[in-house]
Amino acid sequence: MNAELYLSDLESKPEALTALAGRLRSEDPFAGLPPGIGRVLFLGMGSSRYAAGVAALRLRAAGVFAHAEYASAAASLPPAEGTLVVPISATGSSRETLDAVAAYAGGPARLAAFTNDPGSPLAAAADLVVDLHAGEERGGVACRTFQHTLALLLALEARLTGRDRDLPALLERAAAATADLLERRDEWLPLTMELLDGPHGVYTIAPAERLSSAEQSALMLREGPRRQADACESGDWSHVDVYLTKTLDYRALLFPGSRYDGQAMDWVRERGSTVIAVGGEVKDAAAAIRYAHDDDPDVALLTETLVAELVAAYWWSAQ
Repeated sequence: MNAELYLSDLESKPEALTALAGRLRSEDPFAGLPPGIGRVLFLGMGSSRYAAGVAALRLRAAGVFAHAEYASAAASLPPAEGTLVVPISATGSSRETLDAVAAYAGGPARLAAFTNDPGSPLAAAADLVVDLHAGEERGGVACRTFQHTLALLLALEARLTGRDRDLPALLERAAAATADLLERRDEWLPLTMELLDGPHGVYTIAPAERLSSAEQSALMLREGPRRQADACESGDWSHVDVYLTKTLDYRALLFPGSRYDGQAMDWVRERGSTVIAVGGEVKDAAAAIRYAHDDDPDVALLTETLVAELVAAYWWSAQ
């Protein structure tokens, strides 16, 4: 793992995402999907599971039976006709994911593997391989692969639901949003780093529909600079993390969009905690970080983790 190379990986996000948009204009990564899919099971660990959780929620909201499982679970949905199992692993070699796939390989369920390595053991076990096309991440941290996983999960959602949408155009807007945050980092990053640099770590808050943003952001702060960080869902915050504002120097990144943001901010205001809003204006937030197209929730889903990723990169480099 290398902090300077990690920063370089982040800086190449817009180019990589734009290239993926071009591929989706000319290729259908799901052309080999079988008909008659009645339920979807996502399997993964870490950031792969974070992305899968959001994808499963979106599919359920569209009327598709879908579930995201820890690949390390002893058992999940039994193999059955009409089941699409979607193991996700950037390297294609995560032990837990390979173990989970073994229960489905050769059975009635179909396997569609999401991986950045089409030559990996995971790809070899799958009926269909979905290449993430994120390129080599020389910093040793999954950042582009996380963004591309979300993008291709949106493509799978469109395929399974029949939703008519211009996904390449969405990815191009997300690439522009990502580039905007990178190009203007001198305007927002120094203050963000200062406000978040407290003695008790960083907390991240996001609505259920974008919970992966909070989870991935916290992971980046743990994985790179090895800072204490944890994630919470916006509504659940008032039942889970609110207690920390009583005794800690509580500092958080808030990804707004939940109808329960105001409820959380009432406690933040009362107890003098520090919250930075990403992608929107929030009353009594210490700062707000805006970027191009941040009024589009799908652009936000694909973009907003870059804030914590850049904080992590610069803290890591300074160590």
